[in-house]
Amino acid sequence: MKTVPKSLAIALYQPDIPQNTGAIMRLCACFGLDLHIIEPCGFLLDDRRIRKAGLDYSQGLDYQRHASWQAFMQAKPGRLVLATTKASQPLNQVRFLTGDVILMGRESAGVPDEVAEAADQRLRIPMRADQRSLNVAMSAGILAAEAMRQIGWPGLG
Repeated sequence: MKTVPKSLAIALYQPDIPQNTGAIMRLCACFGLDLHIIEPCGFLLDDRRIRKAGLDYSQGLDYQRHASWQAFMQAKPGRLVLATTKASQPLNQVRFLTGDVILMGRESAGVPDEVAEAADQRLRIPMRADQRSLNVAMSAGILAAEAMRQIGWPGLG
């Protein structure tokens, strides 16, 4: 686990589903993004499970675990961009900046109001009105790809 900040990071607020966490770990490893896991998690998270969830991608993963929301905010690594179905601003109107941290809420409940209010920016991924939401790992991938497109895909060939 390294602590050198990248041009972009993803933070998971109290993730519920280990498979989604594993998919986001793989996303971060492949794109060279930092990952912040804000605990408590809805599953047991230890180094063995991190390696298993991230398959063989955990070796290339730079991540930090934060014991609580307060601990994460003390270490706040950049501008927080919260993905939420409650936001009025759609993804296509958001300008990502180098150093942004894309904050993803819990699969079961999103984030509490105090977390949403702490975000520097809130956005939603536009989708059909008759659908509730996308999978958190899929959403993280969409947001990471758009953010990296905007800031120039640094460090990737």
